[in-house]
Amino acid sequence: MDNGISSGIFDQIIPYTDITVSRLIFAVIVLIAGFISVKILVHIFRKGIRKTKLPELTTQFLANFLGILLYVIVVLIFLKSLSFDVDSFVVGLSAIIGLVLGLGMQDTFTNITAGIWVAAIRPIDAGEVVIVNGQTGKVKSVGIMSIELLTPDNQLITVPNKLVWGSSIVNMTRMPTRRASVDVGISYSSDLENAIRIALDLMKGHPLVLPDPEPAVVTTELANSSVNLQLRAWTNTGNFAALKNDLTVGIFEAYRREGIEIPFPQMDIHVKETKE
Repeated sequence: MDNGISSGIFDQIIPYTDITVSRLIFAVIVLIAGFISVKILVHIFRKGIRKTKLPELTTQFLANFLGILLYVIVVLIFLKSLSFDVDSFVVGLSAIIGLVLGLGMQDTFTNITAGIWVAAIRPIDAGEVVIVNGQTGKVKSVGIMSIELLTPDNQLITVPNKLVWGSSIVNMTRMPTRRASVDVGISYSSDLENAIRIALDLMKGHPLVLPDPEPAVVTTELANSSVNLQLRAWTNTGNFAALKNDLTVGIFEAYRREGIEIPFPQMDIHVKETKE
């Protein structure tokens, strides 16, 4: 008796549809199992492709692309298990996509194409600090449509791939060494040769400064109130920020200690009295 009642419940048709309860339950199980399978397959794919030593940026892009493709297949299987005409659905979807493209969605495919080029040619890679389209940050990830940059103050910036590929890319951490430059001005009454010697001694004595190329001091400008110098020292890329800060603080303290004046902009105002 109970079996008959149970069978009757599962054979009932859901109102306003031709779908039975048993078929709906089966379709939901297929959908859940499919989503779980996709996650497992993408994880296995990501783990396997990393063994090929491809760049992390390329690995992320390929894994994301595979995941989207598999999710679409799972949804189609789900609809098929509910007796939907998937073939007609695919044809209809193709027509909609064509209409959307005609209404100006070409940018979507432009971003996808640009993403493929970025992943293949690799002007940037995950973990590198870059300037892209005027935005500066560490590359966190690359997607089918965009890349993500993390700024030093922990802001997440999303840049469409077409802007990445269509603009100049400054990669600040790709090369193993960088030159740190610090600008400083001294007064016209100060001893220029002594100021240069102090700056050179500061750089040569710093442990983060590389001996080759040798550090240098150049005169960059004869400004209105100062002779402007630039300290130039090479260091390993990972030490760039620390060295630049040390040289900025160090040259200020060294000049103050040695009596080298660092002037600041001044304006003289002369008031002329007139007789009425």
